[in-house]
Amino acid sequence: MAHLITLATCSLNQWALDWEGNLERIRTSILKAKEAGATLRTGPELEISGYGCLDHFLESDVYDHAMDMLFKILTDTSLHGILIDVGLPIMHRGCRFNSRAIILDGKLICLRPKLYLANDGNFRENRFFTPWHRPRHVEMHNLPPQLQEHQGVRQVPIGDVILSLNDTTLAAETCEELFTPQAPHINMGLNGVEIFTNSSGSHHSLRKLNERIALIQEATRKNGGIYLYANQSGCDGDRLLYDGCSMIMVNGEIVAQGSQFSLEDVEVVTATVDLEEVRAHRCAPSRAFQAMQAPAYDRIEVDFRLTHETTSIMEIPTPTRPPRYHLPEEEIVLRRSKMAGYLVPLSGGIDSCATATIVYSMCRLVVQAVKDGNKEVIADVKRIAAFSDKLPDTPEEFCNQIFHTIYMGMANQSSKETRQRAQDLAKRIGSYHTDLNIDDTYHATKNLLTQGTGFEPKFKVHGGSNTENLALQNIQSRSRMVIAYYYAQMLPMVRQRPGGGSLLVLGSSNVDECLRGYLTKYDCSSADINPIGSISKSDLKRFIAWASKNLDMPILEDFIHAILDMGMTYDELSRFGTLRKQHNLGPYGMFLRLLNEWGGHGKLSPREIADKVKRFHHYHFINRHKQTVATPAYHAESYSPDDHRFDLRPFLYPPAFASWSFKKIDERVEALEKAMKRGQTIR
Repeated sequence: MAHLITLATCSLNQWALDWEGNLERIRTSILKAKEAGATLRTGPELEISGYGCLDHFLESDVYDHAMDMLFKILTDTSLHGILIDVGLPIMHRGCRFNSRAIILDGKLICLRPKLYLANDGNFRENRFFTPWHRPRHVEMHNLPPQLQEHQGVRQVPIGDVILSLNDTTLAAETCEELFTPQAPHINMGLNGVEIFTNSSGSHHSLRKLNERIALIQEATRKNGGIYLYANQSGCDGDRLLYDGCSMIMVNGEIVAQGSQFSLEDVEVVTATVDLEEVRAHRCAPSRAFQAMQAPAYDRIEVDFRLTHETTSIMEIPTPTRPPRYHLPEEEIVLRRSKMAGYLVPLSGGIDSCATATIVYSMCRLVVQAVKDGNKEVIADVKRIAAFSDKLPDTPEEFCNQIFHTIYMGMANQSSKETRQRAQDLAKRIGSYHTDLNIDDTYHATKNLLTQGTGFEPKFKVHGGSNTENLALQNIQSRSRMVIAYYYAQMLPMVRQRPGGGSLLVLGSSNVDECLRGYLTKYDCSSADINPIGSISKSDLKRFIAWASKNLDMPILEDFIHAILDMGMTYDELSRFGTLRKQHNLGPYGMFLRLLNEWGGHGKLSPREIADKVKRFHHYHFINRHKQTVATPAYHAESYSPDDHRFDLRPFLYPPAFASWSFKKIDERVEALEKAMKRGQTIR
């Protein structure tokens, strides 16, 4: 008896509300799966509509259009002969559900709604959908008239079901369910399910892939099973970046893993697996005892077999392989824009250097994809760059067409070192670079106050006050934002670029400086998008060091050491951010935690720790308002202070915002200091 099955999962570069485009990518993935001999294909979460529709999910149009696309899949005879698992939003009994549709030979077998919704951090699924809070419950769903006529029936099952095929048993969980403590796959596996599919919309953040792989390994290692994980790729309209990396595991071992950050719109991952490996893995008596006690599921009988009808004597299962992880410094990338190109104001510091290097690394990926014959990328290159017949041979050649850098200095104030670093970097990566002084703009703006009031502000070194000094510095900073946008609009015309258009202005303020508020409102930190806005300074330094060696850019070494002092180290800032957001600690709780981490013999004293904690919260609270206008950044770090979606906290705090917490810290410090004088030690 044949036990070999070829299975397919995929990563799709879907757009929110791109109905026909999404459908075509789904269709392509199914056809590619069939070409590879697969009998089962699963795809990303909500792939028909796109995951990032947000409040559009409250509109009935979305559900009508999703059913229209489902009907097109059902009526496409080229998609017959393979079991299809596709994600879409549905309306059932007046409630909205994030659901999966299981399809075979043009017939909808059942709908499987999501049991547990993601509703923390960047996710608001409870705002749009209803969780199917009835595990193992199944009822009937009324189909719309068009599907009723096609199906020849009025209803199909909906619920938490198991599919019993002629040769194996299949069940599905969706994204967040894998992350829950009592995940559905536990009881499903004990009920004999051998193949699990997971349709996911899991966004990228640094080091998150490690967690996904560990969870899938755990899902199949103890109980055995074959796990197909599908994930979206690219950015579908929100500030989340989906990194793909779909995979297939058998009994805790990877047999196929897709790429992370692929430029392919459709990437299909297939593997040939042996059902007998799962059955042999489950032979332990203790598992059998638990299986007999597990709650039962309703089963839907499907007259279809996944195993190969005839197996060649030369055919063997796909061998296992070690997981492939990217280092955090390798994960920092950017993709997707329909503008004429990019513009970055280079300051000569590490942050704008990192943004520029990210764009250059993207250019390397694009040029490689062109050389590999990627049709979608080639079409994009021809559209946004001045390439018609000849395609770019080098990243620098492509970079020169799409990437623009500008150094905006002051004749007698900007250092020669920062100006030279900006010029050298631009020359190395090939960007179209402009070097100018903004003295005229600065003086014209400064003189407006004198003309209107007769008062002439002075820098502090010339006898002015702190207020005057800060106001004059901010003229320089904010003028750079206006000039950057002016250049972004006009440079395509200056260069006589085909199609004109405008450049996308990229920001360069890192997550740690945003956390402390170490930036000027509406200066060069204000842009269209900020690629590094959710990346820590420590990771940026690692990225620059990595790029210096791996991208052959030794010039970057000069930027690593050009770092400003904010009164606390960046590593300390990162730790404050992690304790504040991920561990949900206020000032007093943070102080107690850091006593254990930073205190003790030869380390920081309780008072030094207290001073750092209070200093951090003071600056974080008084600068919180800056996050309300922060440039959108793709989400990369889980302690991001992004006010728009992720970090929902007040931005106006009372003058004594932390007085009670600070008082408790001071009381604890005084008590500790008295105890230490008596010879006691902190343990």
